[in-house]
Amino acid sequence: MDYGRIDIHPTHTYGDFKLRRGRPFPFGATLVPGGVNFSIFSSYAKSCTLVLFEKHAKQPMAEIPFEDEFRIGNVFCTIVFGLDYENIEYGYRMDGPFNPEEGHWFDPGKILMDPYAKVIGGRDVWGVTPDWDDIYHHRARISLDDFDWEGDRPLEIPPEDLVIYEMHVRSFTRHPSSKVKHPGTFAAIRQKIPYLKELGVNAIELMPIYEFDEFENSRPNPTRPGETLVNYWGYSTVGFFAPKAGYAATGKLGMQVDELKALIKDLHANGIEVILDVVFNHTAEGNEKGPYISFRGIDNKTYYMLTPEGYYFNFSGCGNTLNCNNPIVRNIVLDCLRYWASEYHIDGFRFDLASILGRDPWGAPLANPPLLETLAFDPILAKCKLIAEAWDAGGLYQVGSFPAFGRWAEWNGKYRDSIRKFIKGDGTVGDMAQRLAGSPDLYAWAGRGPATSINFITAHDGFTLMDLVSYNYKHNEANGENNNDGSNDNDSWNCGWEGETDDPGINAFRRRQIKNAIAILMVSTGVPMILMGDEVGRTQYGNNNTYCHDNELNWLDWSLLEKNADLFRFVKHCIGFRNAHPVLRSKYHLSNQDYKGSGYADITWHGTQAWNADWSDSCRTLAFMLCGKHAKSGTVEDNYVYVAMNMHWEAVWFNIPGLRDGMKWHVFANTGAPSPNDIWEPGKEPILDNQHGILLGDRSVVILVGK
Repeated sequence: MDYGRIDIHPTHTYGDFKLRRGRPFPFGATLVPGGVNFSIFSSYAKSCTLVLFEKHAKQPMAEIPFEDEFRIGNVFCTIVFGLDYENIEYGYRMDGPFNPEEGHWFDPGKILMDPYAKVIGGRDVWGVTPDWDDIYHHRARISLDDFDWEGDRPLEIPPEDLVIYEMHVRSFTRHPSSKVKHPGTFAAIRQKIPYLKELGVNAIELMPIYEFDEFENSRPNPTRPGETLVNYWGYSTVGFFAPKAGYAATGKLGMQVDELKALIKDLHANGIEVILDVVFNHTAEGNEKGPYISFRGIDNKTYYMLTPEGYYFNFSGCGNTLNCNNPIVRNIVLDCLRYWASEYHIDGFRFDLASILGRDPWGAPLANPPLLETLAFDPILAKCKLIAEAWDAGGLYQVGSFPAFGRWAEWNGKYRDSIRKFIKGDGTVGDMAQRLAGSPDLYAWAGRGPATSINFITAHDGFTLMDLVSYNYKHNEANGENNNDGSNDNDSWNCGWEGETDDPGINAFRRRQIKNAIAILMVSTGVPMILMGDEVGRTQYGNNNTYCHDNELNWLDWSLLEKNADLFRFVKHCIGFRNAHPVLRSKYHLSNQDYKGSGYADITWHGTQAWNADWSDSCRTLAFMLCGKHAKSGTVEDNYVYVAMNMHWEAVWFNIPGLRDGMKWHVFANTGAPSPNDIWEPGKEPILDNQHGILLGDRSVVILVGK
């Protein structure tokens, strides 16, 4: 029997449309012979109607109720034959109880977007004011899978070898100084790939690119008349399966899928992985006063965590919390990630407020969260990096204790805090030693390797590196929240003046502090991540929460590349040095033992006196040496690396450990020296004049290479 022929034979009609019962899987809209299979789940809906629009039309061209026999379990599914699927948009009306106290918000007057939509229209061009009278704002469309990958596949770079560059798609090239053809788009990033390669990063982490609504909570800018504050960062998802149309130069043509895939293919061809920042903790539907977009009208009680009174739990700080450990919701998260990994060749995911993914439906942390376990062991995601922001807005902080199942890495917030404190002259050297060594105190006890630790000093959420050394306090007045938003706990230091200054001494000091931070980050065991623009001294003028600004507060000013050329050169060479030396990229925690018979342990700690670190709380000096014969657990041979840090306010002499076998110390970096003598191209380091010691200027870092 030829089942394929039976499947393309209509069995029902509705008006001019020919139908038959559909297939429940996969969910969403899928092309089948002769038509489109529509499938959507709802536990509590009594009925469902498919709503079809011609693309961009104000009113539907048809509304087709699902026949009772087209419902399988709790899944409504039908095949509609003969559709011009490239020119339609679709949605659903769901009818059921409206009783918020019981968690039900059904309203058949609303047209709902398919949560599995692969393409979403309605915000096709960034910043174009929507028609607020539109009866269907975020419109599901059907995606064609016809992109030619030409043999591309995920790169699978070992995690410990990554250097991650966190960036915002629009901010990276929106500034006029970027001089790209299509500013603020996926296509524009392709033009900047040579820059990323010169910098030396091998992974970019894209802040959210799932479809979101930049006009969510939009309002006048209180400090710039005529300008609108928007949902700029995008941490408020409309659709999990669709790339943001407004980030594509071709979004107005509905070609955002192909444009994003072309970017990923080009990045892979240049040895750069793509990590997506994904937001599964909440959606753009907000709290009880939020709009109907999708989940609220499809199955509110299933998709959201609700209080016994029917209100939304708000562990995200954004009005609602996705019910991630409900089996249905678990599946959509899994389906989503599988889709991006397989269809877009994504190399990894960073999960925003990931601790929420470990809460039960009532908000309690689970010992073995099913969703996190499922993702950890999923065969399609097996080679993807899984990175948790291991805390949430409900007070759950799990850095070092996130349920990892042998797979999850973490944004190491304790690394950030420790390095910031040390650079400004606070903290302890004991704590610093743990962070420099990959935070074994946090991870080794659980058998988690140092690549678990995503080391960062700055990220999108907080000060830039330039602002970290230029401001004692946040200056978020432009956000229109009376400076109440954003963190007050920044561990920043303005170096003597709040904000920009013409004082050459203060500016030179700030530059040195930036170099200190970058130098420490790039010699730390673990996975370094730098924030877009820190390599050229980008400022947000003291604003540490620029979530709402589509302007110079977020845009990367490419003229800084010339203005701060010495910073860029320093960062580039530091990354190059890390890439050149496997001794800095250990897969396993260092043991403080000599298991290679080199005469040196894999890591040794020193102070101003070699072999004699001062671990007292008041100490502001520390040094360490990595033995090259223990590189990559002794599987490869490398040079020796010695790092000395002086965060005292006066210069200090460091005696340095001697080398064997005729090796000599060479100077790779000295942040206390003026440019260009602050750093050398990896492999071209000059020999150190005095092989027994070196004077470190106040608040300086020196990196020597022994060879």
